[in-house]
Amino acid sequence: MSSSFVILASSSPRRENILKQIGIDFEIIPSNICEDAELNLGPRKFVQYWSEKKAKVISKKNKDKIVIGADTIVFLNEKILGKPKDKEESYKMLTNLSGKTHKVLTGVSIAYKEKNILRTFSQMTKVTVRDIPKNDILYYIDNYYTLDKAGSYGIQDWFSIWIKKIDGCYYNVMGLPLSKFYKNYLLVKKSIKNDKDKRQSKY
Repeated sequence: MSSSFVILASSSPRRENILKQIGIDFEIIPSNICEDAELNLGPRKFVQYWSEKKAKVISKKNKDKIVIGADTIVFLNEKILGKPKDKEESYKMLTNLSGKTHKVLTGVSIAYKEKNILRTFSQMTKVTVRDIPKNDILYYIDNYYTLDKAGSYGIQDWFSIWIKKIDGCYYNVMGLPLSKFYKNYLLVKKSIKNDKDKRQSKY
């Protein structure tokens, strides 16, 4: 069982840093669920399906905790790009992203199993990438860990020099749409509080 009231069901250091940035006390229990990029769902339904699955699997053993599950993908030319399997696939992804505009979608689920509360939402951000020379793509792959990132890049690291334009939430590209998340997080906390107040008023 968890000692904190909030659990992040993700091992992403970027999501961890975002939650720390806004002062939420939480602990990390990764869901260890591997997404199937071949799942026949549209991009929005895809990220929401996996975020719910991650939140639910951790909620089962932590019914009295708020559990946050999230899933992020890159969507280019009607194709979902998840995390690359190896450096070769990473190179292919980054080459495809070069000089184009792609979409980043993140699905987030906030669960509180004890009261069967589950809020799921998603957000989309458009990202335009400059033309990246082959040598710079190879440099990035060799000097930064790309295998744990959807689309094979991190907008907060060296790759940011190749970002020409962002239309939407920056934090969404990092893996957690901060403003939308916090709004829904407060709604979940309010629902939990209202339920407790109702029970106390009966006595």
